[in-house]
Amino acid sequence: MLFIKTKRDMLLAPLQSVSGIVEKKHTLPILSNVLLEKKADIVTCVATDIEIQITTSTSGTSDDGDCAVTVGARKLQDILRSLPDGTDVSLNLEDKRLLVRAGKSRFTLQTLPAEEFPHMALSDGVVNKLSVTQKQFRKLLSQTQFSMAAQDVRYYLNGLLLIVDGKELRAVATDGHRLAYASMPLDESHESSSSRQEVILPRKTVVELARQLADSDDALEVTIVGNQIVFRFGHIELISKLIDGKFPDYERVIPQGHPKLVKASRLALRVEGGAVLARADADIPVTQLFLTGGDTTVRGYGYRAIGARTENNLLYGGRYLGLASVEWQRPIVLAGNRKDWEHTVFLDAGSVTDEPGNNVQIFVGAGSGIRWNSPVGPLQADIAYGFKTQQLRLHLRLGFTF
Repeated sequence: MLFIKTKRDMLLAPLQSVSGIVEKKHTLPILSNVLLEKKADIVTCVATDIEIQITTSTSGTSDDGDCAVTVGARKLQDILRSLPDGTDVSLNLEDKRLLVRAGKSRFTLQTLPAEEFPHMALSDGVVNKLSVTQKQFRKLLSQTQFSMAAQDVRYYLNGLLLIVDGKELRAVATDGHRLAYASMPLDESHESSSSRQEVILPRKTVVELARQLADSDDALEVTIVGNQIVFRFGHIELISKLIDGKFPDYERVIPQGHPKLVKASRLALRVEGGAVLARADADIPVTQLFLTGGDTTVRGYGYRAIGARTENNLLYGGRYLGLASVEWQRPIVLAGNRKDWEHTVFLDAGSVTDEPGNNVQIFVGAGSGIRWNSPVGPLQADIAYGFKTQQLRLHLRLGFTF
């Protein structure tokens, strides 16, 4: 029986949207599966872990009637990922097995009855609806989610407090050591059952929303009903249970009318020094002598291009090193949103010599640069002017986050 025939990307995209909440190991085997429901030419994908449920859909062609089946989410996803882009894929049901065909490739997956798949039904109760853009809510989460606890015995800290208060939406998270608070205005048209409502989103729900939401002005509809919350955006519907508990009174922690104001910009200072103490006629290995200059020391000069000099102006390592740097770092803000980029202005100075106080030359470099907190690590790009060489030099650095 032909379940559906479609393009590989048309099936992989919705599968990736729902499979993020599927646990690798679960006490109920069917929770490792994704439910595929076909009605006409529309296939709906559903995944759940009892606490969260994500539903999305895709289209294809099929000549057979409506049906439903559950299959291993990660196995099917791995198969589709291994296929080339644009490949035609057909899913066929044969004797309680799902046969995946793509070109000359054939894959057989075990299935479980769709009737055994647990669905999360919406609770009854007072409904509170609001609508924001995906970009706004994604920003709200990014400003607070890092302060959530991970596995705290105080279960209500393993989530994010969401407050609907009149025309304002607030998000608060704390792990007992730090607290993050952010707010945004709400559209006057949102439906509210009361002046203020507080709910606690589970950590897994917050992480999944941060992964799924786009940095766009597309609508995100939020519905709070009973002990559940529903998010609808694009072709995705996410239903989540709420944490039943009392969140700490964060307003008592945040100082009111505090006289000191901390701005996002910062001044970074660095001082470095070194000396090799030995007799004047001692034979010191070159690896223990000092050379400096480059990306991490005195910018505007080549790597290890600053050192002591012979009478013939030949460079060699010196016994004494002195470095100093001052850097002004300021975040880049566009349309009121702070980005992962920073702009910097800096001044570096350094010197290497064999005889301190005697014919010491100080090498000075100044310039400007940008910083980007990339997904793989910090990226640094600087352009600096070396006053001794009277030349501009580009410095690039990429770190890695482990």
